[in-house]
Amino acid sequence: MRLKKFTGLVHALGVLVLMMFLASAANAAEKTYTVQSPDGVEIAVQESGNPEGKPIVFIHGLLGSRLNWAEQTSSEELQQYRMITYDLRGHGQSDKPDNAESYRDGRLWADDLAAVLKASDAKKPVVVGWSLGGVVISNYLAAYGDENLGGVVYVDGVIELNSALITPHRDVYAGLASDDLKTHLDAVRTFLALCFQTQPDAATFERLLSNAAMASWVMTKTVPSMTVAVAAGLPKAKVPVLLLYGGEDTLVMTGPSIARAKDLNPSIVAKIYPNSGHAPFLEEAARFNRDLSEFRKSIPYAK
Repeated sequence: MRLKKFTGLVHALGVLVLMMFLASAANAAEKTYTVQSPDGVEIAVQESGNPEGKPIVFIHGLLGSRLNWAEQTSSEELQQYRMITYDLRGHGQSDKPDNAESYRDGRLWADDLAAVLKASDAKKPVVVGWSLGGVVISNYLAAYGDENLGGVVYVDGVIELNSALITPHRDVYAGLASDDLKTHLDAVRTFLALCFQTQPDAATFERLLSNAAMASWVMTKTVPSMTVAVAAGLPKAKVPVLLLYGGEDTLVMTGPSIARAKDLNPSIVAKIYPNSGHAPFLEEAARFNRDLSEFRKSIPYAK
């Protein structure tokens, strides 16, 4: 009997030590740092997952931050990859310049991505851009080409900032640009709700709402006039390009956006998530993570 108790104790201690080791390893795999863009803006970066794995770089959308990708960075399926997230300028913990010119030139946003790729030394990463993140990718392709990329994923990406591809919500966008605090915050809440066909749980929505309220007002007002070099960028892509869009998106017009992207680059592959709105990576996270993993595996990786 004593031997059994002793054996059970040893087993329990072994399990505890293993759990502590795994927790320590997981924490060791996460790191945060900042990189400086050419115009001096400091960009906040976080890494998680397997530091030796194939790299994936995530770019969030308007009024977001790297926290938008929580369902990806916490995914067991994606832990095999080196996941790099960062806060766009004017968002999250990155710098928030108080002048419009720091946001109007799309090249500046492309330079931020280039700075992250250089500092992280990510080899042939798959770059994933949600909504406004798609604009960042297009501007990066126009400025830098795809030589340093392994693949590109647009997630309900803004292909062009024009009324033919973006659903009009005039009152919402006017409210986002308002100097009145209540009007602005009410518009932020409405805009966030429009991102989802299936609304997230209350805790997640509140976190995303707090996240959105951190964004620069100057940036929010200026982004609609940002330059987008999509015609000079997307056709340049020789690497695989995947479009993942929600069929119930109420912010970006899914069909016309995919058609415009394919017109610019006929090799593009598109998938539609019929039950998602503007954020399939949250609304259908398991399917999204599986599709992203399969796409990442399909692309050669050179260390």
